[in-house]
Amino acid sequence: MTVALAVIAKAPVAGRVKTRLCPPCTPEQAAQLAEAALTDTLDAVAQTPASRYVCVLDGEPGPWLPDGFEVLPQQGDGLDERLAAAFEALPEPTFLIGMDTPQVTTDLLMACGDLLLAPGTDAMLGMTEDGGYWGIGLRGDRDPRPLLEGVPMSQDDTGARQLDRLLDAGLAVNTGLPILVDIDSIREARQVALTAPGLRFSATLRSMGLAGPIEEAVAAAFGYATQTAEAVR
Repeated sequence: MTVALAVIAKAPVAGRVKTRLCPPCTPEQAAQLAEAALTDTLDAVAQTPASRYVCVLDGEPGPWLPDGFEVLPQQGDGLDERLAAAFEALPEPTFLIGMDTPQVTTDLLMACGDLLLAPGTDAMLGMTEDGGYWGIGLRGDRDPRPLLEGVPMSQDDTGARQLDRLLDAGLAVNTGLPILVDIDSIREARQVALTAPGLRFSATLRSMGLAGPIEEAVAAAFGYATQTAEAVR
């Protein structure tokens, strides 16, 4: 048995995505980076055995969407409502990720699926370094709305608050997944580009001259960067 894999994403339109990369990026560059990150993510998902491949999309699909993906329009106001609606439309065991962690790999996603189906596991949560979460898995046997709606998003305690919600509902939650960097700033973009240089995202950042000199990239990767995003050359 395999799980459904879903990616919740925004169509990479200038001015609507990765706006926190501006500056140093222009809105057009930010959209190009968003498209590259989304493409890397979808490619990793597409190469992972799954019962279904789903893109839960805000916007219109483009040439970046691989064959074999269903498109579900996002429903709801806040991200919490949109996540709940996505899981409501996917009643089977489902692992869902965002588009801000293009460094996810097929091996990691396969492990997520196996762990979600393991006896004694009701849910999974993969945390990010900034306190959020990059992936969430549910078995599909519980109403997802009480598990997700009302959890505050984009805060430094979002992951902890989501975990509390799942635990309070009596779910056995596996939190043993690796903690990942999600890309919300130029520092995080450089960190991902340094640690995963083969990604389309990383090549796109380098082609724009925004990766910075190697000293800055290494410093950013280890959290020692002192140069501001606006000062990048």
